[in-house]
Amino acid sequence: MARTTLSLGRDIAIDLGASNTLIFVKGEGIVLDEPSTAAVDKSTGQIVAVGQDAKRMWGRVPANLRLVRPLESGIIVDFDVCEQMLREFIRHVTNSRWSKPRMVIAVPSVVTGVEKRAVQDAAEFAGARRPVYLIEKPMAAAIGCGLPVGEPSANLIVEIGGGTTEVAVISMGGIVTVNSVRTAGDEMDKAIVAGFRKAYALDIGVNTAEEVKIQIGSAWPLAEEFSAEVGGRDAVTGLPRTQVVTTEEVRAMLEDPVATMIDAIRTTLERTPAELAADVINNGLVLSGGTALLVGLAERITNDTGIEAFTAEEPLHSVVLGCGMALDNLEALRNMSSRDIAE
Repeated sequence: MARTTLSLGRDIAIDLGASNTLIFVKGEGIVLDEPSTAAVDKSTGQIVAVGQDAKRMWGRVPANLRLVRPLESGIIVDFDVCEQMLREFIRHVTNSRWSKPRMVIAVPSVVTGVEKRAVQDAAEFAGARRPVYLIEKPMAAAIGCGLPVGEPSANLIVEIGGGTTEVAVISMGGIVTVNSVRTAGDEMDKAIVAGFRKAYALDIGVNTAEEVKIQIGSAWPLAEEFSAEVGGRDAVTGLPRTQVVTTEEVRAMLEDPVATMIDAIRTTLERTPAELAADVINNGLVLSGGTALLVGLAERITNDTGIEAFTAEEPLHSVVLGCGMALDNLEALRNMSSRDIAE
């Protein structure tokens, strides 16, 4: 996505994900969508590239650089790199004369108060005005999908990002039941890497695995199965070679992470009060997040749970769009954020 330089005084919303960071500016829309990746100089600790520029280096970096994904499962695991990366992203979409913006940031529903404080601190160090407002990702996704979150009827949202799958029942403006598992798009990529090595003695990188997932991955049988060639390094000889792989074979590689995500949905339904469970059966469930685009995932969930699953119109953008809408109700977020940090 093209980056835009913004005018003075805009409030911004951020989906700070393990795989991608998206920035929404009030009055402008989504202005940045970049991988949450940074290339860091080992000797100085300073970032030399972020986003897509850094991701292209994966598997190709010289000895003096290291590639870092500073978030795992929505948790900051490298605070310094996260702060620098976030500062760079904000700098890409603002000008030097811009005053400190108010920020809303989406966080996983199960992070601790300490982890939320780390997100707020990173944003403040990157230039945000205090306080930094937080919103739980399932709620942001539901708002961004256009679900009637304020009504007494229950809605089930399944937000599947890079690091986590979060399943939440939402009613009357709050999350009634939530379940989170650290199995999502990243685990699918790892499963494909492991599958290629086990089945074909072929080593492929995570970027290649992600492309395999996008191009030929599926969670449900296709009307017409097909095959494709994938390049990698022979695990025995160390030489480059290609391997023909079928959609059925890739689907088998993805079975464990897909089954784990569906188990998370079942567990959430088991914990849901009976009255609200009836609403979910009638309303169905909505899938959001980049991994919701996996071919056949909605069909597989419908088959395994008996509840009709729908994919959001803009699954990649649901969370950041919901954050952007939350900019119009910062007082509610102020109370929520203060309570969560105190806990």
